[in-house]
Amino acid sequence: MESHEERVLALLRAPGVLTEELRRRLLELLLETSARPIPYEEFLARADEDTLAEWVQGEVRHYSPASRSHQELVGFLTALLSAYVQHHRLGVVLSAPFQMKLSRSGREPDVLFVAQEHLHRLHPTHLEGPADLVIEIVSPESAPRDRGEKFYEYQEAGIPEYWLIDPQSQWAEFYRLEPTGRYRLITEGSGGEYHSQAIPGLRLRIEWLWDPPPLLEAFRQIGLIP
Repeated sequence: MESHEERVLALLRAPGVLTEELRRRLLELLLETSARPIPYEEFLARADEDTLAEWVQGEVRHYSPASRSHQELVGFLTALLSAYVQHHRLGVVLSAPFQMKLSRSGREPDVLFVAQEHLHRLHPTHLEGPADLVIEIVSPESAPRDRGEKFYEYQEAGIPEYWLIDPQSQWAEFYRLEPTGRYRLITEGSGGEYHSQAIPGLRLRIEWLWDPPPLLEAFRQIGLIP
């Protein structure tokens, strides 16, 4: 028998009942009403793909909607990396909103890569465990999380590569996990080329992050098409 809360959730998710914006806000308010820590499974059950929130040690934390430039960069990177990864059968690339469940948090990286040998970690609603590469697009609002909490969470979880991309200042930082378990800055700057270790053979022109070429030209330069 459905609980009252389950009936409310079903009503909120029913097509045509509410506008998308109002439905999203009501779902967020429902997540905020609990005075107790929420188990991760309950967070997943209450939230949906339009809920702008992450789960941190039982607490639901909301974040602001992304800007157009942010979404365009996420789209470019997702298309580029997905094409390369699929061509070489290396794994799967996913973009937000998709949950990555770590030991103490459920985060939604802007872009993540899961290697072929770790695809068993993928579930319909989330990734159970660390990705092999995480990319965060830095904004003034997200910078404290991306460079603070998330940096150390991703390091602790053993995520092999972490890219921090700041379109506003046109600056990118590429971190790689050392055998000591700490991130080391491998490459930084606004130009040049980064050679990924998590995605073998990938050479990324850093300038593309600020001035992306047409995708077919990018595919040609990374060796996908002649």
